[in-house]
Amino acid sequence: MLRTLAGIEREMGQILVDGEPINEAPPARRMRLLSFLPATRSLVWPIAAQDVIALGLPSPDPARIVELVELLELGNLAARPVNQLSTGERSRVLLARALAARPRLMLLDEPLSNLDPYWVLRTLQILRGEADTSGCTVLASVHDLSQIMAFDRALLVDRGGIVMDGSPAVALESPEFSTAFRVEKAGSAWRISDKF
Repeated sequence: MLRTLAGIEREMGQILVDGEPINEAPPARRMRLLSFLPATRSLVWPIAAQDVIALGLPSPDPARIVELVELLELGNLAARPVNQLSTGERSRVLLARALAARPRLMLLDEPLSNLDPYWVLRTLQILRGEADTSGCTVLASVHDLSQIMAFDRALLVDRGGIVMDGSPAVALESPEFSTAFRVEKAGSAWRISDKF
């Protein structure tokens, strides 16, 4: 779904961000409309982390790169080639690239994967701050049930469509959630549902 919204896997239809069709926007404008963080964190080129962040900018902005390096605590990694970073470190660099242009819509595929507990919480804090200060929309896929409550709204996608749309608390208690993931609440924990 995220790849389709990003215009990467689109067979038909039109995707609008703030009323603007993304497929008609010039590259610099498109960067301000949306950013996409793929699930893969694989980067094979020996490009400095700060240069990868710069790829997310529609025009050179050294001050923005410095700001993002500080925000994501990448100072000691900024000059290192990304192909020499750990998966979690590459995740932070790619998140910085996604944040760079201050897009109206951020599409993040598993942004919390491969992060240690501090960086899971810090990433959620950064995303909340970005949404609150710039008014952007953050659409993120997560599979860790403990992280769903950090978001304002939950969309449950199953069998190629949205089967539930509501608050995270309602989503976690819904029969649609139990059916899609074959798990159910057992007090404050989860268990495999015996209904399937």
